[in-house]
Amino acid sequence: MKPQSLTEQIKRLARYAGFDLCGIARAEAPAAAVARYRDWVAAGYHGDMDYLARRMEERADPQTILEGARSVICCAISYNTFLPRSIEAPRRDRVWISRYAWGDDYHLVMRRMLEEMAVGIEELLTPQLVKLRACVDTAPLLERTFAREAGLGWIGRNGALINVWFGSYMVLGEILTDLELEPDRPVQNRCGNCRYCMDACPGGAIVQPHVIDARRCASYLTIEQRSEPSEEEREVMGRNVFGCDICQDVCPWNESAPLTREDAFCPRPGLLNPRISKLETLTAGDFDRKFERSPIRRRGYEGLMRNLHIAKENHIAGDI
Repeated sequence: MKPQSLTEQIKRLARYAGFDLCGIARAEAPAAAVARYRDWVAAGYHGDMDYLARRMEERADPQTILEGARSVICCAISYNTFLPRSIEAPRRDRVWISRYAWGDDYHLVMRRMLEEMAVGIEELLTPQLVKLRACVDTAPLLERTFAREAGLGWIGRNGALINVWFGSYMVLGEILTDLELEPDRPVQNRCGNCRYCMDACPGGAIVQPHVIDARRCASYLTIEQRSEPSEEEREVMGRNVFGCDICQDVCPWNESAPLTREDAFCPRPGLLNPRISKLETLTAGDFDRKFERSPIRRRGYEGLMRNLHIAKENHIAGDI
């Protein structure tokens, strides 16, 4: 089967699986992107996320993840909903949970979809043997770089992948394969002179276009950092208790982004801009039940309560 014909059939399988976007990149990380990533880690911008500094060779070469890899099938799906953005929602006595965490854990959703797609590829090529490996955020892969190479969008000043139709409210997943597929072309960066994300970031984490100091990011502070935050970090956290959407919420490309077709990303009751009083009464048992299959479980009960306490203090102090 010709690479171009096979590529089109694989993209059709991606649509059947529920993905909004699918593109192909060669299984070769651009040297410039690898160098920028090494510099980012060397600068300490990854903070306590030590796993981002490990397995550097694998990040530079996908063939160390899947021997014989020749192509990266990059997929994306929107998690956008019709509900208000953080910059629009009422703030008094309320806290914010990042939009992507309102529904089921995207790792579970994406893996199910990628595995369904992989089965379709195997059936398509039977009896030919094919190597396939699904990756969802956990493999040491420069996924936004490959998504850009696959034409899914460009990387904005805030480090998010932006698509001209879907904006940046997307999650990414990949399938590494030894198939020789027809690669797509990168798209032009269309941020222009816009600085909305840089100017809106509460911690000034976007230290220069496309370079994020995670240690100053409210998302990092509420999810990844385990040590007790300083007074300055508490102020940056504001009313965020899990993640932060501000740099995406101010992005013009998200103003008319279409809504997700995936029910699993629809908000669970009580997670959109919840009142402090509704969350601070949760017991550990309530937490386990309420956040089953939720990305919020990653932070744990104690972590969420810590963040809630800080948000409440910020409300009282009038910092938000």
